[in-house]
Amino acid sequence: MISSTPSAAPDHHLRPVRAADAPAILAAHRSAADMARQGTVTTPAEAEEQVAWLLAADRRATAIADGSDHLVGLVAITVDPKNRSGWFFYWLHAEHRGLGLGARAAAAVAERALRPVADGGWGLERLELGHRANNLASGAVARAAGFVHEGTERGKFLIDDERVDVLTYGRLRTDPVPDTAGLPWGP
Repeated sequence: MISSTPSAAPDHHLRPVRAADAPAILAAHRSAADMARQGTVTTPAEAEEQVAWLLAADRRATAIADGSDHLVGLVAITVDPKNRSGWFFYWLHAEHRGLGLGARAAAAVAERALRPVADGGWGLERLELGHRANNLASGAVARAAGFVHEGTERGKFLIDDERVDVLTYGRLRTDPVPDTAGLPWGP
């Protein structure tokens, strides 16, 4: 279970990503150097392209929004409908890290993604993700959202001329639901 309590950010909620989120996505990508690993978003036009990519038919993109409904982070899934699975990813604007928002958002989105359609879910049966082995915060989010470490892809990425291992995780519909309290879904 994550260390921060649900009261750490009581006004945050989840909602679908929308076209008007492009400026907030640009601001998030400019907030920290490590956001470059989340795609090239350095201009307003690239932010609009990122939103269009997130809104593609094979994705489920969920905004982490503050009390003013302003996007401060993202949890998204690229869906493989044939296998009822999805590649799960997330990020937060640097100013909103460390509050438990990523873990709470990831837990809520994973729960909805793995719930059967008949029960109001998205009908997926498996989610998977990977993160750099030296990104401890991303690993903490994955575990808090109920993902199980499945392996290591040795030397997968070349970052600043250094090979970096990637830790892979999966979560099945049949896995236990984590104790992490999910963020609420907005209107």
